[in-house]
Amino acid sequence: MQAVELQNLSKIYPGGKQAVKQITLSLNQGEVFGFLGPNGAGKTTTVKLLNGMLIPSEGNCRVFNIDPVYEPEKVHAISGVVTEHAQMYDNLTGLENLIFYASIFGISSSESEKDANSLLKQLNLEEAKNRKLSSYSTGMRQRLSLARALIHHPRVLFLDEPTSGLDPESAQNVNRMIQLLAKNEGITVFLCTHQLRYAQEICTRYGLIEEGKLLVSGTLEELRAKILARITLCIRATKVPDMLSFKKIGDQQYEIDICSENEIPGIVRQIIESNGDIYAVSAKKPTLEDIYFALTSNAKEDLK
Repeated sequence: MQAVELQNLSKIYPGGKQAVKQITLSLNQGEVFGFLGPNGAGKTTTVKLLNGMLIPSEGNCRVFNIDPVYEPEKVHAISGVVTEHAQMYDNLTGLENLIFYASIFGISSSESEKDANSLLKQLNLEEAKNRKLSSYSTGMRQRLSLARALIHHPRVLFLDEPTSGLDPESAQNVNRMIQLLAKNEGITVFLCTHQLRYAQEICTRYGLIEEGKLLVSGTLEELRAKILARITLCIRATKVPDMLSFKKIGDQQYEIDICSENEIPGIVRQIIESNGDIYAVSAKKPTLEDIYFALTSNAKEDLK
């Protein structure tokens, strides 16, 4: 059984704006999936469709084989959601907020207090647990929002810019926690962000979306093979033969695009045979950012 499935999923808002365009996609249990695109690309609309907050205009979606259109309460029971702007109760303490939300899921006060304290400790909020939420910083609210989403032990976690407003140390802790939840507890993470470098660090698979259309999906290696297979070889050396067609980028520094790492030994051998000295060799593979911009540039060229 797939953790999340979308089949020709579309959403047209009143007025004619099509926010999501026939997306077909499936997620395995325990993967950290990065749903990537600029603001307004359709990421939030997709999450709302998956949680039954919106009804599809076409197609369907399922979360662990539950249709959110017909059984939204069952989807909510197994899902945790973290939005970019967390909304909780300012007049309650951090601990009281978590216990309250746990009670909605029928969790006893003793069990919820135990789980809440554990989550607060993991997210470095233990010292602030008895302070009212009104005194929390933006970053503290964001971490408490993650704790709230986890308080009922969900099977799927929907995250919208989960590290927004966090300092580097807190962001690192949250990222580590997300990865451990997927690896150790089998929680499926559906992470929405426009930060491609961040997504590359934390996600195991990606879906690139623009203007409501899913452009491509796959692991980083699969995307490199589909979209941008080149490798940039960087060498710092002397007496580089002209026949190698390197581009000089600095003093004794050269670059060339190659198709495979298998080409590197032969290139190094030719430099040595030309009595050149080699000081450094590195191969740079395309980043997720490189792939995204190559993909969107090609799409724009096709429209001309």
